[in-house]
Amino acid sequence: MKGSCLCQSVQYEVTELCTPILHCACQTCRKAHSAAFNTAAGVKSDAFKWMKGEEVVKFYESSSGKKRFFCGNCGTQLLAKKEGAPHWVLRLGSLDDDPGSEPTGKIWASHEVSWMSCTDGLPRYDEWVPTKK
Repeated sequence: MKGSCLCQSVQYEVTELCTPILHCACQTCRKAHSAAFNTAAGVKSDAFKWMKGEEVVKFYESSSGKKRFFCGNCGTQLLAKKEGAPHWVLRLGSLDDDPGSEPTGKIWASHEVSWMSCTDGLPRYDEWVPTKK
């Protein structure tokens, strides 16, 4: 799968996702993406490759040990990495290709905005998926 930022300065390739796709409505995702939620999935470092523009990628540490990576030119959110986590978190909105699977749930539903109602039938979790620690 290929992905890129809005201005095309950054391009990447992903060979496979390592976690299910989830929508996240936590306050930091909402603020970082200027949206009601963010859609993401895990990707291991050996399944991710920068194809162009790695030198323009910047990061912001949104909470202790969590860095959000974005294009330094246009601001497109690309990845996040939590210190000690086994994988990166890929922002699926930056994909140019179909990931081949659909979201399986919504996390941080306790932070959802009141002005948006989704009735897609996906499982909702107040915080993390119960098996996540």
